[in-house]
Amino acid sequence: MATTTEAMDGASALTPPSLSSRAKARMVSALLIAPLILFLTLVFVLPLGGMLVHAVENGEVGAALPGVAAEMRGWTGEGLPPESAYAALARDLKAAYGEPRLGEASRRLNYERSGYRALLTRTARSVRAIDRPQAGWAAELTAIDPRWGEPATWAALRRASPPLTPYYLLTALDLRMDNNGSIARAPAEERIYIDTLGRTLWIGFVTTLLCLVLGFPLAHALVSLPRGFASVLMVCVLLPFWTSLLVRTSAWIVVLQKEGVLNGLLTRLGIVDAPLELVFNRFGLYVAMVHILLPFMILPILSVMKGISPSYMRASASLGAHPAVGFLKVYLPMTLPGVGAGCLMTFIIGVGYYITPSLVGGARDQMTSYFIAYYANTTINWGLSSALGAILLACIMLLYATVGRLIGVGRIAGIQ
Repeated sequence: MATTTEAMDGASALTPPSLSSRAKARMVSALLIAPLILFLTLVFVLPLGGMLVHAVENGEVGAALPGVAAEMRGWTGEGLPPESAYAALARDLKAAYGEPRLGEASRRLNYERSGYRALLTRTARSVRAIDRPQAGWAAELTAIDPRWGEPATWAALRRASPPLTPYYLLTALDLRMDNNGSIARAPAEERIYIDTLGRTLWIGFVTTLLCLVLGFPLAHALVSLPRGFASVLMVCVLLPFWTSLLVRTSAWIVVLQKEGVLNGLLTRLGIVDAPLELVFNRFGLYVAMVHILLPFMILPILSVMKGISPSYMRASASLGAHPAVGFLKVYLPMTLPGVGAGCLMTFIIGVGYYITPSLVGGARDQMTSYFIAYYANTTINWGLSSALGAILLACIMLLYATVGRLIGVGRIAGIQ
């Protein structure tokens, strides 16, 4: 009995150090991955969150014209607003005259209806000299500019006043909100973003398919060939990583242009009578993108193929299966995680390209990334730039969910 008690006491004495060592191990693990989590948060999570916020953020009008924004919240939108809205507008314009916030509000309102910048500037300059209008602010502002007597002017101001807006997301989908608050399609001459998104996804799909057709046999060759030759081939696969993206893209312009190397060779061999249009079109874009993205397809497939034993194919052959049947039913299914990872990586990188389509593609080959960069850098329209990025992100996440459902997220990530 005493021996049993001593054994139990000894076991209980060992338990706290064991639990303490596990807690220390967890703490050490957390500290080791903390820099990675911080890095991902700073360079991935926060920028994406900022993009999503900018896609619906709408604080310009409220910051410059707070009184009008408050009046617009209580206005039904029918006809013209009450006299108090006109008075609030006059007060806000007097307070904001000459300040940058009025220019930001004018730019935001210009998205809703052109001409608002000149309208606000002219009205703000005029109301500064008026203290007490004799006939009321509604009559005074309408006398300054007749557009203040139009319901459409106030309807645009009402749509732009809330702190959050669907305007940018609707515009990115070729939609708009009319004066009644209903969603309608944009005019035919303004519908460009859905076509651009479709073109972006199609270019990404074709590029991914071409990379798969070329990359799968190359990955298989890297596994099957002798080590020396496979090493040389691997250097060729990794060679694009050793030069900058801009240099690689510019090199294809030299090779594919009318006076380039390829057209010169074809002409000397008598294959063509006149130089071919091989660049600044869709063909040149596909060639350049496949060259750049091919390693992103090969490497994931190669990592999976290295873990497949050759004995599986020999076993299928010993059971009477034709090599083609063995490949389709034994080998190919085992490579699907690598194929899925390679296709996802290639497609995601491809649809986000900006430099290559701009340099090698034609005017009709520009992708969504071109408009994202244009609105972010040229017109400083962060809202529309973020909305286009959010729509593209949603398409990529939908694709990722679809592929993950078919193949398995764990298998793609290599944890199953």
